Amino acid sequence: MDYLQTPLKESVRRKAMELGFHAVGFASIRPMYQAMERFRKMISEGRHGEMGYLETGMEARENPSMLMAGAKTLISVALPWPARPKPYDPQGSVSSHAITQDYHLTVGQLLHELLGFIRSKSEVPVGGLVCVDNAPVLEKAWAEAAGIGRTGKNTLLIVPGAGSRIFLGELLLDLAMEPDEPLELDPCGTCTACLENCPTGALTEAGRLDATRCISYLTIELKREFTEEEAAMTEAWLYGCDRCTDACPHNEVKPADSTTLFAPLDALVNLTATDALSLTGSGFRKLFAGTTGMRLGLRRLKRNARAIKERDEKDIR
Repeated sequence: MDYLQTPLKESVRRKAMELGFHAVGFASIRPMYQAMERFRKMISEGRHGEMGYLETGMEARENPSMLMAGAKTLISVALPWPARPKPYDPQGSVSSHAITQDYHLTVGQLLHELLGFIRSKSEVPVGGLVCVDNAPVLEKAWAEAAGIGRTGKNTLLIVPGAGSRIFLGELLLDLAMEPDEPLELDPCGTCTACLENCPTGALTEAGRLDATRCISYLTIELKREFTEEEAAMTEAWLYGCDRCTDACPHNEVKPADSTTLFAPLDALVNLTATDALSLTGSGFRKLFAGTTGMRLGLRRLKRNARAIKERDEKDIR
């Protein structure tokens, strides 16, 4: 492939950093056979639980050119978010990624701005597609291919200088740009902090997650009522879980002028199970408006809160 617009590539990288992205990388569109082999194994073993949407769009996951005709380049970006401003609260906790405005909107808006910049600088017309968890894209695999990070034992992408508290986004272009090299990096070495600190054993081994035992899956993705065993596993998490991210030494860094884009909302930082159980429909919508928590809905939030309260009552007895 003849790579075009090399000077443009570096100006795009600079613009992305100016927009607040901590890392940006370029990869050539190609089938992701090895990543898809791992993905299909996860599905066949049932480790995705009831997330049926992961079983769809297999051809597009393998080859993003199925998402946009003529796609030649994928730009991968990472935007950090801040840790919770207060520690885990046994009366109720919301994961650090969800106590702020919806990252789909923020990352998407910034990528659209980046696409507009590319079009303004390119000598030829440019087609583009912005993806932020709204298309079947193997985000971590492409981030690795674009050289912005490596997947750790916690199955999360670890970005040098930002750790794994990062939101990912992708921009597909029908313009060929020279790809970056993947990082030659072993982010974890002998560290097993994430495996040791996962309270449910969801990380069954390094780099292998059983979502059906993951607190984030149970409190966010699972739509039905909990079994008794599932309720016991959720600790005091009302939405998500920060155990493996908090345990990771890479997350001791404080990158982020860009984290100012995700200022924590006090009402969510301080939300307890008692508060959640007292919410009405309108109260829920007001509290979670513009955040990822809206997709949870009041019924599941109260389910999660009941699990916390019932466990507390058993402990008292």
